[in-house]
Parts: sequence; structure tokens; C-alpha cells
Amino acid sequence: MSLRLSTVILPYRRWQEGGRAVWTRAEQLGFHTAYTYDHLSWRSFRDGPWFGAVPTLTAAATVTDRLRLGTLVTSPNFRHPVTLAKELISLDDISGGRVTLGIGAGGSGFDATALGQEPWSPRERADRFAEFVPLLDRLLSEDAVSYEGDFYSAHEARNIPGCVQRPRLPFAVAATGPRGMRLAARYGQAWVTTGNPKLYENGTPEQSIQAIRGQAEKLADTCAEIGRDMTDLDKVLLTGFTPDRGGPLQSLDAFVDFAGLHMELGFTEIVIHWPIPDSPFATDEKAFEQIAMEAPAQLR
Repeated sequence: MSLRLSTVILPYRRWQEGGRAVWTRAEQLGFHTAYTYDHLSWRSFRDGPWFGAVPTLTAAATVTDRLRLGTLVTSPNFRHPVTLAKELISLDDISGGRVTLGIGAGGSGFDATALGQEPWSPRERADRFAEFVPLLDRLLSEDAVSYEGDFYSAHEARNIPGCVQRPRLPFAVAATGPRGMRLAARYGQAWVTTGNPKLYENGTPEQSIQAIRGQAEKLADTCAEIGRDMTDLDKVLLTGFTPDRGGPLQSLDAFVDFAGLHMELGFTEIVIHWPIPDSPFATDEKAFEQIAMEAPAQLR
């Protein structure tokens, strides 16, 4: 088994002032997928430039040929399945079938209140996500969909001609709890984790490995419960949120050691943040590019 190495490019650059160059460079470096965050704003970037995920990915699709493109992650916080499906089908068409939808339940950050609503409780986020994913699955797979749910409705929603990728573009479902795990097992082509956030501040890398191993074991149990072959599901680690923080990107050797430990847990794809100066993702660009070009060959 070889490891896929991907990157996530935060959408804070103007397209003509470095934005385009980053996406084309990601393809040149050989990354499997380049993702972006699907937020209205995010953490320390809230008061600076921040662009929309789908338009950014559409632009990226027009200047790349091989690079897969995706979101990490889209959530129901400000999305509706009907309109999102139309945008995704369009993006999949423009890219020639190179889109992966990373999708999660969302959180309590800025997205949760930007439309003027009160933040949803964890239970309501889970309830909405449990309705959002199956409906989106249908909208991306069927020509016409009608549905009436507790949170979302669709009335003869048309999505012709559908996705280039059949039966639909792949879902990478971010989940750590039991309900999210069931959605990943049933609807996902991949499962995404960032590790255990409770360990970020005071945990150790060893504790993080143990926590992620536990998550993977729960996913395996969930797949077994519904009769899903666990090997059909890719396992994706979005880095930068474990106690290791930016340590694995300090050198090629450090990254290979880090990635190798997670490959042993069954991970098939690791995602690293494109360097951003003066941010939590500040990384030496030469080391980053060396990792991109040389690490995959060492992780086969």
C-alpha cells in the first residue's frame, strides 16, 4: 500500500496575486488532491481576505489537469443540499470529474451564526448532518428528487446530467462520533479525522496515535455492523491539529516518520497545509516542497 499525499490551500489569496500560482504549483509538486476549507471565515483569518470555496475550486479546475480538488470540509452550517448539489455537479463537470466532497457536521465557529441564527447544539448539528448527507447523496445520484424532512426539503429538484463521476462524486466524511461514523460507513468513499482535539494543547504524540487508533477501530466496527468492507473506505488524516502540530513538516525525515506511524493505522491519505507565513501553518517552503516531491516514494 502506498500513501497519497495531499495538501489544503486556504482561500485567502487574491487569484491574480498568488492564488492561481499556488494551485498550479500543487499540481507540479505531484500532490494527489488539493483541498480548501469551505468556510465563510475562519479563526485568525476572520478579519482578512477569505474567498469562497466553490468559486476557488472552479478557478483551480481551469488551470490544472491532473490534480484532484476538494473541500475539507463542507458543512450544513450555511449550505443547503439542493443548491450545494447544483454547484458540485457544475464543478465536477468543469474539472472533468476531479472533485471530492469533504463533508462534516460543522462546529460553533463564525459559520454557525453568519446567517443570523443561534448556534446549533451538538445534537442538532448531528441531527441535521444525518439528514443532509443522505439527501445530498440522492441529489447527486438521481435526475429528480423530492423530499420532505425535519430540516431540509426538495421539490422536484432537477440535477441533469448529474456528475461526471458515477454514480456521483466521492464523499470524504469527517467523523469521530458514532452517528458520524455510521454516515461515513454508509455513504463515504473516505473517512476523515484530525485526531482528538482534546489532546491538541496538552497531549503527547503517543496519546494522539492511541486516540486515532481507537477512532479507526470504531470505524471498523461500524463498517462490520452494516456489512461494509472496511478496505473499500479510504482513511484520510488532516494534519496540523494533533499535538505534533507543525513538527512533522520541519524536515523530510520527520514527516516520513510521522506518516509511517499513521500508515500502520491504515491511513491511505495524509493532508498537509500549504505554508502560510505568520500563521499556525508557517512552514519552511523548501522543506515543504521536498516533502511533497520525495516523501511519497519513501512511503510505498
